[in-house]
Amino acid sequence: MQLFKLKTQISRFDTFAQFAAEFALSEKDLIITNEFLAEPFMKGLKLPCHFIFQEKYGQGEPSDEMMNAILADVKKLDYNRVVAIGGGTVIDIAKLFVLKNLNNVVDAFERTIPLEKEKQLVVIPTTCGTGSEVTNITIAELKSKQTKMGLADEALMPDHAVIIPEFLKGLPFKFYAASAIDALIHAVESYVSPRANIYTRIYSKASIEIILDVFVKIAQNGEEYRMERLEDMLVASNFAGIAFGNAGVGAVHALSYPLGGTYHVPHGEANYQFFTAVFEKYQEKNPGGVICELNEFMARILEVPAGEVYCALDALLGKLLSKKKLRTYGMKERECEEFAEGVLQKQGRLLANNYEELSKDEITAIFHSLY
Repeated sequence: MQLFKLKTQISRFDTFAQFAAEFALSEKDLIITNEFLAEPFMKGLKLPCHFIFQEKYGQGEPSDEMMNAILADVKKLDYNRVVAIGGGTVIDIAKLFVLKNLNNVVDAFERTIPLEKEKQLVVIPTTCGTGSEVTNITIAELKSKQTKMGLADEALMPDHAVIIPEFLKGLPFKFYAASAIDALIHAVESYVSPRANIYTRIYSKASIEIILDVFVKIAQNGEEYRMERLEDMLVASNFAGIAFGNAGVGAVHALSYPLGGTYHVPHGEANYQFFTAVFEKYQEKNPGGVICELNEFMARILEVPAGEVYCALDALLGKLLSKKKLRTYGMKERECEEFAEGVLQKQGRLLANNYEELSKDEITAIFHSLY
């Protein structure tokens, strides 16, 4: 039984310019990024690479329409290495472009073609939440199929993950908070996954400890405190990615997919809505399992009794990012049951990682409680 795997080489640089020199970026590199990152960090270097700016092909999170529009342009280029520089959207998109004979990204998600890697993949995260730089997973809204899907395959695993703290300096606080909360959820969900083990939990705990410590200090000292801990948060997100890349995430992510797919709620923000509600249900169903260790660990960091840990988490996270009622996104009450059915039908890959199995009625009740 395999316990742990990390195929990605992890590097760290102070600046993008140092990375560009060390990795010898050339005309054989395809850089997928955003123009607002290229302008301050890349333009002055006059790199001979091919550049694709994600926002020119659509706004929001990845979709098959956006990816296929990029693919049409990418297929005209000669490159042997993909360099993804951005948040989750850019990274999820870039992972598809290492595949051989890809003509429609839906074919990859539905596995109607062989998934063969033919390009190298280098990932530089510019938010502190995705963890995607060390996972073999990509997620997209398949508008042609009216669903949001995840694809996990070794062909999508990055060859290099690169940590460059300067990229976080310009990230607005709301996006910083949402992505960092997403990293915390990655770490917490993977800790209680049935696939977790002593190796993955080392990374989960290290991530949780760093993130909660930074959150507590931000609550005490204000938003600008985050600037003192940029590298810490990138590392914590990376640790969480390593943990969930091996152990998986569960119902929090599964329940967030219909909300994100239907109402285009950003991934981290959508996960945040369901975080403590799912874990309170887990706690209710099996308080004596590994969740007990997790609660005690988080409670020590938050300096509260273990029985109050989820209330304390809600209070702390609420100081960083307001939690909204699901109705504020446009969700209809009848969709509580419809979304629950959709989760059970389409998110089996994630639900297999639940700490405790959740029934349709229990999932529907969670949606109702948050509606």
